[in-house]
Amino acid sequence: MPLNPFARLIPVTTGGISDTTPDFSAAARAVLDYLHKKMGFDLWMVTRTEGNDWIVLQANDHGYGVEPNKVLKWTDSFCSHMVEGRGPRIAPDSDSIPVYANTPIRQQLQIGAYVGVPLTYSDGSLFGTLCAIHPTPRADATEDNLPLIELFAAMLSSLLNAEITATEVARLAERAREDAEIDALTNLYNRRGWDRLLAAEEARCARYATPASVLAIDLDGLKQVNDTRGHAAGDDLLVSAARAISVAVREIDVVARTGGDEFLILATECDAASARALTARVQDHLAEAGIAASIGYATRIPGQGLTKATEAADQAMYEVKSARKARS
Repeated sequence: MPLNPFARLIPVTTGGISDTTPDFSAAARAVLDYLHKKMGFDLWMVTRTEGNDWIVLQANDHGYGVEPNKVLKWTDSFCSHMVEGRGPRIAPDSDSIPVYANTPIRQQLQIGAYVGVPLTYSDGSLFGTLCAIHPTPRADATEDNLPLIELFAAMLSSLLNAEITATEVARLAERAREDAEIDALTNLYNRRGWDRLLAAEEARCARYATPASVLAIDLDGLKQVNDTRGHAAGDDLLVSAARAISVAVREIDVVARTGGDEFLILATECDAASARALTARVQDHLAEAGIAASIGYATRIPGQGLTKATEAADQAMYEVKSARKARS
């Protein structure tokens, strides 16, 4: 068995990553495979933490039934105690560690032995963990194993941070706008541009479980303006709405006009709480411009994707619009 599991990886290209660099997902799979063969634990995982979600990015499973995209509760996990220093990184008999013996995840999974080390961003903050569990105690899981596991965690963290840097560059390159992807009236992305950027962001979300949200906006008074004041006035309303929305969002977000009076926002690196705040901010900017609109939002669910989030945001927007009509 080779000492370095990265050595057998086939270089790939992922969103701006060099062709000579293995991607984080492939490297994680290779590390999990190697560690399973070396130490024999039934479940090895690479995970990400996002709020209180503990998301499985990669799994090498031999009996637990855990697959990528499974979402567990972070505060229920052994790893949450490990990163806070309340429990050891290697526990050959988890029952002998009180904080592990009383952890809620024991009600879901049989855990006799545990291994876990943090994966970190370049600033030292927590990304997730490289961890393993086994249903019975493992006396052979000694501290002698820890340096190798920590080395692999450090290598994965370094690769992750290199990809994050490359992702920022890739996002800028993706935003290079072509005439065919721009709405001529508002100078926002059109449906074609939206579809391309949504697909690119979904690829990143699927790889890292990065949070992202979609906002769907429908102007409430465009038809009346067109009917009473003419289409030129309606066009002015659309331009004003586009300007107000663009001011409200962040530079990394994507704004598109995808229908007559319909706009979509792709809010990257944005969880549900941030999406609520963004919705309120967009509503305020539109109101300041004298524009009434119905807005719905949805946050991406791991394993379902941004297309589903877009559909859910659209449905939420129509529910808001129906409620507004019922009150009027």
